[in-house]
Amino acid sequence: MAERADGRDLASITGLLSYRLSRTSSAMSRSAALRYRRDYGVSLGEWRAIALIASDPTLTLNRLARRAGLDKAQMSRVVTRLSERDLVARTAGSGRTSQLALTSEGTRVYRGLIAAANERDVAFLQALTPEESTVLLSALDKLADVAFAMEESERAR
Repeated sequence: MAERADGRDLASITGLLSYRLSRTSSAMSRSAALRYRRDYGVSLGEWRAIALIASDPTLTLNRLARRAGLDKAQMSRVVTRLSERDLVARTAGSGRTSQLALTSEGTRVYRGLIAAANERDVAFLQALTPEESTVLLSALDKLADVAFAMEESERAR
C-alpha cells in the first residue's frame, strides 16, 4: 500500500477526515430537516434562509445565496417559496436588488426554529465532555480556515 505525506498508509474513504465530517454533517442535517419539516413546515434550505435573514437585516438575495453556499437561482426559488408563504418580504433596494426581511409570521416561525436548533446543539454537545467540546470547536475553526484556503488555491489553478 502507498504512503501518505505524513508517512502513514493511505486511508480508505471511510478513514478520511473529510468523509467522516461529511457523513456526520449529513446525518445532523437530515435529522434537522425531518424535525423542521414536521414541526414548522420548512425545508432545511428554507430554515437556513430564515435564520440568515433573521441574523442580518441588510441581506440581499445575492448576499444570502453566498452566505448559504447556494447559487443565486437556488436561493431565489427558496426565497420565492418563503415569500409565497408570507414568511419573508422583499422590498426594492438600489438597482435590481431587493432587501429581504422576515414578516411577523416569519419571525414567529424563526423563534420556534432557533429554539429547536439550540435544543439540538445542546444534545450534540452533551455527548462530549466540556474539554472535548472546546477542542472540537477550536479544531473545526482551524479546519474551516484550511478548507477555505484550499478552496481558494484550487480556484486559482
